[in-house]
Amino acid sequence: MSLKKIIFIVVGCICLALGTVGVVLPILPTVPFYLATAFCFANSSERLHSWFVNTGLYKKHLQSYVEKRGMLLKTKVSIITAVTLLMGFGFLMMARKDIWVPCIILVVVWACHIVYFVFGVKTIKGEE
Repeated sequence: MSLKKIIFIVVGCICLALGTVGVVLPILPTVPFYLATAFCFANSSERLHSWFVNTGLYKKHLQSYVEKRGMLLKTKVSIITAVTLLMGFGFLMMARKDIWVPCIILVVVWACHIVYFVFGVKTIKGEE
C-alpha cells in the first residue's frame, strides 16, 4: 500500500471521528467532516468508501446534501436548534460574568450559522 493511500486513510478516519463527535456536539460541523471522510476514503480504498456511504451516519447527515445539494427542513431545523441552544448556554454563562467580547464573537458566529443554513443550504422536499 502506498504512503499516499495510508495518509488518506488516516485523515479519513480522523475526519470520521470529528464528524461523529459533531453529531452530538453542535460546535463541530458534521457535514464538512463527513464530506472530507468520503473524499479521503474514495481516494484510498474502494472498500472503505463503500462501507462509509452505506452507514446510517452518512445516509442521515450527508446523502441528501451530496445527491441533491440541500437538506430536509427537519434536518436544518434540528441543526439550528441544537446550535442555538448550545451557543445560547455559552452566551448566558459568559454574560453572567460580564465577559462581553467573547459574547459578541459568539453572537456573530451564531448569526453566520443561521444565515448559512437559511440562505446557503437549499431546502429539499422529501420524506420528513
